[in-house]
Amino acid sequence: MEDKRNILRDDQPFAYKLLNNEKAQIYYNNKMVKILTRKDYANLIRVIDADDAYSLQLFMAKVTGNFKHGNKKFINSFS
Repeated sequence: MEDKRNILRDDQPFAYKLLNNEKAQIYYNNKMVKILTRKDYANLIRVIDADDAYSLQLFMAKVTGNFKHGNKKFINSFS
């Protein structure tokens, strides 16, 4: 799965906030959409450590579970 319209590369709509107790919040356009724990949190840390902005955006898009349905539904699902 790739970002054919370069939304993730150009706009970088996802952000994250690391919390205590190995949890992280995922934001889409400044709106919290998911809390990561355990395995997903560990994977997020690995992607952060890789220091690749596009890979981080793609990971957060995948972990929210909506990106795979296509860009139109993905963008509208958080409106």
